[in-house]
Amino acid sequence: MTQAIDVEAVAMTMRFGAFTALDNVTMKVRKGTFHALLGENGAGKSTLVKCMMGFYHATEGNVLVDGKDAVIRDPVDAQKLGLGMVYQHFTLVPSLTGAENLVISRADAPSVIQWRAERARLDAFLSSMPFKVPLDRPVSRLSAGEKQKLEILKQLYLGSRFLILDEPTSVLTPAEADEVLGHVRALCEAGQISVLMITHKFREVTTFADDVSVLRRGVLAGHGAVKDLTHDDMARMMMGAQPEAAQVTRTATAGAPVLTLNQARASDRSGLKTIDIEALDVKAGEILGIAGVSGNGQTELMEMLTGQRRLTGGDIRIHGAPYHATRKEQKALKVRYLPEEPLQNACAPRMSVAENIAFRIFDEDNGERRLWKSARQILSNAEARIAEFNVKTASPHAPIASLSGGNVQRAVLSRELTGDVDLLIVANPCFGLDFAAVAAIRERIVEARNRGVAVLLISEDLDEILELSDRIVVMSDGQIVFETTSQNADTAEIGSYMAGHG
Repeated sequence: MTQAIDVEAVAMTMRFGAFTALDNVTMKVRKGTFHALLGENGAGKSTLVKCMMGFYHATEGNVLVDGKDAVIRDPVDAQKLGLGMVYQHFTLVPSLTGAENLVISRADAPSVIQWRAERARLDAFLSSMPFKVPLDRPVSRLSAGEKQKLEILKQLYLGSRFLILDEPTSVLTPAEADEVLGHVRALCEAGQISVLMITHKFREVTTFADDVSVLRRGVLAGHGAVKDLTHDDMARMMMGAQPEAAQVTRTATAGAPVLTLNQARASDRSGLKTIDIEALDVKAGEILGIAGVSGNGQTELMEMLTGQRRLTGGDIRIHGAPYHATRKEQKALKVRYLPEEPLQNACAPRMSVAENIAFRIFDEDNGERRLWKSARQILSNAEARIAEFNVKTASPHAPIASLSGGNVQRAVLSRELTGDVDLLIVANPCFGLDFAAVAAIRERIVEARNRGVAVLLISEDLDEILELSDRIVVMSDGQIVFETTSQNADTAEIGSYMAGHG
């Protein structure tokens, strides 16, 4: 059985040229405790843990393991000292089984695997664990919760006694998240591991963590025992002052259907299953939230709506007219999009912020001839949008890839919400964003809804769905399996349908 260890970052400073990403940060994770790390995007959280794991070499400072100076030149050294990391995105090989993933993760994995001996070793290991995962099944057939548990088991199998968890519940249902973190908490209480978890969710901090540290602009802004802190206390540490929640009054604006799907079908990404939306509509002046665990067809649905995935049956209509998502149709029917990961899916990363904001208008017809926008017009438009949507950028001429995630979202949203809009389709608009960015993006979405825009919100964050939606549907295994109004929404019931148990 593994034994937990103390891990402490001491006076950690990390400079990238003239930029100081971390400034004299000291943080201790006590043996056998669950420690949460909070902070806005760009606060230095990732830099800190990468220094601790040997991905970066700190400009100043060091790491203590059980009170002794640790030499960590790279992640291999960190692993030898008992430090392991579970990343935000799964690192498992989908085509291999759980057992195969565990065995090949070892530094001493044999070139020819003797499975009888390896299975005996795995069975002995699993017998000491508080949770199990089916090891004979390909990872591609595991649920998101099972994959996350397998990632944790992999680190424990490798002998890690200190785990860094990077946003570990981002693709889990509320029930799966509580189960996984509950198991991790139990391992801490048993003295087997110590845990440092990066998260944006205050509920997870107060439910599972013993201690919390907060970074702000590379500096340790506060820390303490979770039992002594409120959500407001932690928010003040993150933001420097009590953040004012967006108070956007909802108006009763629901009108006629704008978007209608009727028996719309398409193949999923594997080509083995079908996405089958029998009936779905979104009305003017309402937010329809689509909840679901990652991998249940939401990505394919977004691709169907953006014209990136061909329908094999049924149709999509906007204002009653057939819709194929051509640029001409988008403009005529006033359809706009905020896709997931907009830097990859809605931007030209190397082009400037100004040029990206101009994508909707650069070829407008001025009534006499098609006018390709001049540099002056592109800049003028960008300056207005940057000011209106509070996009933080060094310059309108800066590559949009240089912006933080929240500011990329703001820039794309400024483009998509400028002008007449009847339908806004958004996917995971706040994934991985900090407190301030989340509040700003959600405020803009509700404001659009109040203007009579029909909003289709696809999100894997149930809290976001519950906060923003007027009506909620659940998508599971490529189909709509449940519908409710936000007033009658029951978290446990929705979570059950999300997990396929409704």
